[in-house]
Amino acid sequence: MEPRAVIGLEIHVQITSLKTKLFCGCSSDYRRAQPNTHVCPVCLGLPGALPVTNEEAVHKAIQLCLAINGKVAKVLRFDRKHYFYPDLPKNYQITQYLEPICRGGYVEIETPSGAKRVRIRRINIEEDPGRIVYPGGSPHTSPYVLVDYNRSGIALLEIVTEPDMSSPEEAAAFLEKLRSIVEHLGICDCGLEGSMRADANISIEGGERVEIKNITGIQEVKRALAYEYTRQRDLVLKGLKVKRETRHWDPVRKVTLPARAKEAEEDYRYMPEPNLPPIPIPEDLVAKLRESLPELPDARVKRLIEQYGLRPQTAKVLVSRKVLADFFEDAAKTYRGDVGRLANYIVNDLLNWLKDEDLRPLYSRVKPSHVARVMELVDSGVISIRQAKELAEHLVRTGEEPDKLVEKLGYTRIADPEKLRPIVEKVIRENPRAVRDALRNPRAINFLVGMIMRETRGRADPVVARRLVEEALRKLRRSES
Repeated sequence: MEPRAVIGLEIHVQITSLKTKLFCGCSSDYRRAQPNTHVCPVCLGLPGALPVTNEEAVHKAIQLCLAINGKVAKVLRFDRKHYFYPDLPKNYQITQYLEPICRGGYVEIETPSGAKRVRIRRINIEEDPGRIVYPGGSPHTSPYVLVDYNRSGIALLEIVTEPDMSSPEEAAAFLEKLRSIVEHLGICDCGLEGSMRADANISIEGGERVEIKNITGIQEVKRALAYEYTRQRDLVLKGLKVKRETRHWDPVRKVTLPARAKEAEEDYRYMPEPNLPPIPIPEDLVAKLRESLPELPDARVKRLIEQYGLRPQTAKVLVSRKVLADFFEDAAKTYRGDVGRLANYIVNDLLNWLKDEDLRPLYSRVKPSHVARVMELVDSGVISIRQAKELAEHLVRTGEEPDKLVEKLGYTRIADPEKLRPIVEKVIRENPRAVRDALRNPRAINFLVGMIMRETRGRADPVVARRLVEEALRKLRRSES
């Protein structure tokens, strides 16, 4: 019997909706800036610089706490976490330790054995460190290291779970649900690189805990945990001990690599942040933020099922990314046909050409009106379902209007009997055995119709094609008799 895994996560979510950093007025739009240009004495920790808390960041943290059924703190307190690393210019991080903004709560996920609650231990507000760049791709292959402090001071929410997950799949399901919640709250655009990162803690029951640091992307978390579970299991089976340590995930080689011995809490020498005095959090503010909560994922899934008649699984896939659900609803506003089929087209066809972590082509290239128009072309018989599926790739890659793509790709349905008749004659001439079968068994006609569809790359109207085949077969019967 395979040993059971015990998994807990520490997720760092950037509050990307803010225009400035957590404790200073520097722009939070660090991704498009030249390295080390969005910095100031505060986020660099220069002597005499004093931090000022971004009020909107606190509001977003409270909203997340309410959304996951947590308990909001009575007082806003910050602490210093001391450690020495190149990405930390002050040699300490302003975070929360003694009294986090949120305690408790849970996120409900779906597992093969049914619904499961993953408990939340705490949510902290803290500042992001700088960004370490490895020119060689990883710490073990780079001849040197670069540091960009533009990210230093960006507002983060650290969500710490209880060790309630027992498989990489459960961890991925939790991250997908949490991502949907923070997107619906307007906290984070999780499509931005590095905006949602995870540290994963995993042990085999009864063994030492190993932390895997800074994994970007839900699928990478899943891969890292699967690898680490196998590594620890193999050690145990050989009678060896699993060391308590911190490891890095190498996304290129798909392995975890030792980084350092795992620190204990006392190693960080937490202390109250002297430059940020405690501030009471009024109950009326919490009540106001509770009233302003938007529609959350579970409620939206239920509404999509009731309002549009969607299948539960389709609705869940749409709501797993807020932009995807928004895109569907915007497309449904302009489409008067079967919205269930529209949803299936987005989930099963369009999504195949989009990366799960990056849905930026939605709205920027492919528009809701484009997808609605594709469905209208299917409804009117201009293109087939098969052609609509092929069209999805071109919509995502080019962003062109569907009608132009249909014309450019030669997808227009051929329904004119005079244009189809030479193709029917060719198929009958080249497939004598199939013709003999069709003369004996009407069901065998389907093969000949399929050959016509292949000859026309799916453009032939199957009803017209079948009628022409039946006519040709009747002529053959008459000539034989």
